[in-house]
Amino acid sequence: MLKLTENIFGWCDKFLIKIGFNETIAAYLGLLINIVILYVICYVIYIVFRFGLVTIMAIVAKKTKTKFDDLLVSNETAKYISLLIPLVYVYKSVPIILKEFNSWEAVFGRLVGVYIVLLLLWIVRTVFNALRDHLKTIPAYSDKPIDSYIQVIMIILWILGITVIVSKLFDLNSDKILSILGAISALIILIFRDTILGFVASVQVTINDMVRIGDWITMDKFGADGDVIEINLATVKVRNFDNTTTTIPTYSLISDSFRNWRGMIDADGRRIKRHVLIKSTSIRFIREEELEDFKQIQLIKTYIEKKQLDISKYNQTNNIDKSLSVNGRNLTNFGLFRKYLTNYLENYPGLNKDMIILCRHLQPTSQGIPLEIYVFTKDKRFVNYEYIMSDIFDHILASVVYFDLEIFEMPSGKNSLTEA
Repeated sequence: MLKLTENIFGWCDKFLIKIGFNETIAAYLGLLINIVILYVICYVIYIVFRFGLVTIMAIVAKKTKTKFDDLLVSNETAKYISLLIPLVYVYKSVPIILKEFNSWEAVFGRLVGVYIVLLLLWIVRTVFNALRDHLKTIPAYSDKPIDSYIQVIMIILWILGITVIVSKLFDLNSDKILSILGAISALIILIFRDTILGFVASVQVTINDMVRIGDWITMDKFGADGDVIEINLATVKVRNFDNTTTTIPTYSLISDSFRNWRGMIDADGRRIKRHVLIKSTSIRFIREEELEDFKQIQLIKTYIEKKQLDISKYNQTNNIDKSLSVNGRNLTNFGLFRKYLTNYLENYPGLNKDMIILCRHLQPTSQGIPLEIYVFTKDKRFVNYEYIMSDIFDHILASVVYFDLEIFEMPSGKNSLTEA
């Protein structure tokens, strides 16, 4: 191959001198002709290899079941490889074409060598991009931060590539370059600080399984509330529920607090934890004659009958004076309402009966007594979850009047004037 190249580019100078040109003019004119010939040869090589490689890869991609080769085609890997082959030929031909121009040979040889290194890095990058896209289609890897690992590998390759480029441009030994890099390591750490922190964070996030692609996370500090769509070395992208995108530094996932809703999504139910405020002045004992009216409420009829027997037996046994309701054991409208809601929730079809179903009142406040519902819905989808919760509280607000209870509302200006 080398002999053939010498024959292709070595005839021109001799031919020009033979037909009457002096040596200087023949050298420069021969150089120009050889450059044109080299360009034509490289262009032909490029066209042939590009057509051949692209065609072969397209055929192979159609024949095989794997999507990896399809992704190589879409990332134009064959195109860049076909560029590399004529460039290597140029690199081998430069010493022959410029043998009479030693200073030019050194410069152009180094520049072509640099371009080859850059093109090799670009080819590797297209292969890794195809690998990344392929792994994301595999369920086992779809939620892993593949981008972070590929970026780390590419950073290492770029450092090695830059080392080779510097050694070629300045004719330095690789050992000397590494020693120089060691001497300026503090500056390198400062420049790549975010990258190093991001890499450490990505490793910790993966090992501890803190965040996966597709997780719903909430991070108030950055205004993020949505699904993780990408995890890189430097950033984590979150698509919020209003379709905006929030970018969070990867290191913040281990340095700051955030909420991951994956546990709720993986669980058997989504929690409802909400309360209404009951006016404390509306809570009272129930008189014996009122119980017959409350028995008309089917969900608590059996409960009232049982409690009536228990309470009557206790009061008679202990000779309780029932002239005052406060004496002995009694039912309250608030207690009946809690029991009614408990039975209502236990019969509500949208709730998971295998998880907690609780109706309780919390610490009294200046606005009233909070009556809290603590249950889990079967359906975890946002729209259906909100519908179930609204349906339950619609019923609570509508049924409270049947127990002679009142919901607390802050008085408006108009109400205050009317009362005055």
